[in-house]
Amino acid sequence: MKKIALFSIAIATSFCFGFAFKSITTNHTNDNTKLKRVTAIGGIFFKCKEPKMMRDWYKEHLGLNTNDYGAVFEWYQGADSTKKGFTQWSPFKETTKYFEPSTKEFMINYRVENLKVLVEELKKEGVIITDTIETYDYGKFVHIMDLEGNKIELWESNDIEYEKLSVQIGSTTTK
Repeated sequence: MKKIALFSIAIATSFCFGFAFKSITTNHTNDNTKLKRVTAIGGIFFKCKEPKMMRDWYKEHLGLNTNDYGAVFEWYQGADSTKKGFTQWSPFKETTKYFEPSTKEFMINYRVENLKVLVEELKKEGVIITDTIETYDYGKFVHIMDLEGNKIELWESNDIEYEKLSVQIGSTTTK
């Protein structure tokens, strides 16, 4: 009986070592592993003549909880419904240079994962990257251009720090 038990343990152990060795030596970058790109809309930015009046109008007529920067929409992430996500809505003065080199009246911010890897892939694909990745407590940002000259902001968010910042400035989210 002891021989059978020892034999079974030996087989199980060799199987585990073999599986571990194969896992360590296998290249995990296969075609089935795809880089996540955009995961949500992180913000909508647009130009207007009077940003404060625009914020006030949206607050009064559409119920947005506005602050000096616009409004923040709070939601829960689909991949993990216990985690909050945020989308920024911001009117900018029509003379802003922030949208350049685009001449368009709007800019969309997309939430992404692993911004550094995504930027490298976009470069390989010939996408115009207009600046370098900037890092803040609440996330990493970079800007790209689409086919028609629309500037796009990519944001690898840190929602925990973003929420702390919102609380710090006294912002109330729109839910």
